[in-house]
Amino acid sequence: MCLFFTTVLLWPQTGINDQLSYIGMTLTEVIDHFGTPVTVAVARGEEVWQDDVVFQYNNLELYIFRDRVWQIKPASSHGISGRDTKTSVLLTLGNTVQDFGDFVLMPITGRDWPLTLRVNFSNTGQVTAIYIYRPDF
Repeated sequence: MCLFFTTVLLWPQTGINDQLSYIGMTLTEVIDHFGTPVTVAVARGEEVWQDDVVFQYNNLELYIFRDRVWQIKPASSHGISGRDTKTSVLLTLGNTVQDFGDFVLMPITGRDWPLTLRVNFSNTGQVTAIYIYRPDF
């Protein structure tokens, strides 16, 4: 029984603060921390300067502009996961969330730069994507 509790306490876990620390990482830091991506893709923006390279890992995508991560797409964050309902997301995030219908935004404070949590919803009200990004980037 004691071995079980010790193992659980020592098991590596990714917390919200860990996720937030990914934003701002350089390419070298990304490779050192995560290793080689499973795949690499391009995310096209409306303007050429909005194109990003996306490093895809298991349960995480890192959006890179020039040499820095400016946005992440985790599988879960802030107590929210894919397929959660909009009602449960609003209850989980509390009163600092802004509801825009098919997505919600929540500012994240206490960091070196401003961050925003964005949760997208399907037309049935289920989570389809979670993003954390620098709105000033």
